[in-house]
Amino acid sequence: MRKIFMAGNWKMHMTETEALDFVKQVKPLVKDVTDKTMLICPPFPVLSRMHEALKETNIALGAQNMHFEDKGAFTGEVSGLMLKAVGCKYVILGHSERRQYFCETDEIVNKKLNAALKNKLLPIVCVGESLQQRESGETFKVIQAQIKGSLDGLSTENWKLVTIAYEPIWAIGTGKTATPEQAQEVHAFIRGLLPKDVAQEIRILYGGSVKPDNVKELMAKPDIDGGLVGGASLKPESFVGLVKY
Repeated sequence: MRKIFMAGNWKMHMTETEALDFVKQVKPLVKDVTDKTMLICPPFPVLSRMHEALKETNIALGAQNMHFEDKGAFTGEVSGLMLKAVGCKYVILGHSERRQYFCETDEIVNKKLNAALKNKLLPIVCVGESLQQRESGETFKVIQAQIKGSLDGLSTENWKLVTIAYEPIWAIGTGKTATPEQAQEVHAFIRGLLPKDVAQEIRILYGGSVKPDNVKELMAKPDIDGGLVGGASLKPESFVGLVKY
């Protein structure tokens, strides 16, 4: 049985003061949660203090991105080695915003994936189609290419360390909504692409505007194993509502 995984991707939100206040409010409300994996991925400047704040809690710490080299002349970048040193356990790779705004390709995501695994970070690899691709009937073609390219060359043992997140880009901040049935259809398709010996172990998260009022219906689907949550993870009461659905 795969353990439900609720991951908060804070994107470019939260100062250090705001982040620490969030943790102070949330910690006592989720301290008894043992049936789910909980993760917070704040901006880079907050990671070190968040590591201290989350010590001895059941909430894991992750980063939103990383470079594929451990060090070098890459102004403005952060390496997996650095993330591990400030207490990160997870890292998000290939988020739709990274692909769209920063031109990240499947090849780049794959290089980051290998760097994350080398540095003992657990990767959350994102895939998803645009509205144009969805309306053109290319959803499965796009997803298959992203899975193949982003996750190429993994050993069986490394596959077991990976989490996948399906983000229907067309359903994020557009007013359009993917039904639980549409989400399940793609999740089942993704699981069918995975190596048979690990397919039932790998968690596939849904990243299409997960909120407290739709989380229960989504999590009832057999191949949806949690959420990669943006806006709804920024408020303590909302994050707790997601975890305790």
